[in-house]
Amino acid sequence: MKIVSQISSWVFLPLFMPMYALLAVMYTPSDQDYIFNDDCMFLMYDQNKFVVLIYFALFGIVFPGISYFIMRASGMISTIEMDDKSERNLPILITLAYCTALYVILVMKFSEFHAPKYIFSLALSGIAVTMVHFFLNIWTKVSIHAAGAGIAFGFLFAYALGHAEYHLGIVIIPLLASGIVMSARLYLRKHDLTEVAVGWFLGAFLTFTITYLY
Repeated sequence: MKIVSQISSWVFLPLFMPMYALLAVMYTPSDQDYIFNDDCMFLMYDQNKFVVLIYFALFGIVFPGISYFIMRASGMISTIEMDDKSERNLPILITLAYCTALYVILVMKFSEFHAPKYIFSLALSGIAVTMVHFFLNIWTKVSIHAAGAGIAFGFLFAYALGHAEYHLGIVIIPLLASGIVMSARLYLRKHDLTEVAVGWFLGAFLTFTITYLY
């Protein structure tokens, strides 16, 4: 069970969850309505999908990941998972900087082409969730793993509500992933129930609200 929990924690790393959500909406058939499909991610040109995925991969996974490993190698953090609450402030701020850079770049590159709003809302959600986590970290070690799962669910749920045709089964997947990752964090005793619950609801609520209203 411990090995399964550890594997689950790595498979569902917070940095990976927005990418999973993007892949789901880009490659699952959907229709916004029967006349306009300006915000339908499935109907984007493959070249544009690739560019968006590259930007999210670089600023959401590669650059933060490299930064964490550098901090670990230099002794600024004791573990990559940042188990010590006092070590989380700088990594969270670095993540916030990358999320902000991603949003700015996406707006500069795609806004004039009337790209789907979901590209921007997901990046903006990352900024909001990371910022709130920074302030919450002053008092408690909220689960970032749970927040990442919440982001994926909130994004997919808002996306599904904005489309006339969409496979709602896809929304069930992040719920199952949420249960798996939160159970893993509890089993490994990385967090208590309150920390994982607050992390998940925070990620889900902020992301859903921003995505639905953007």
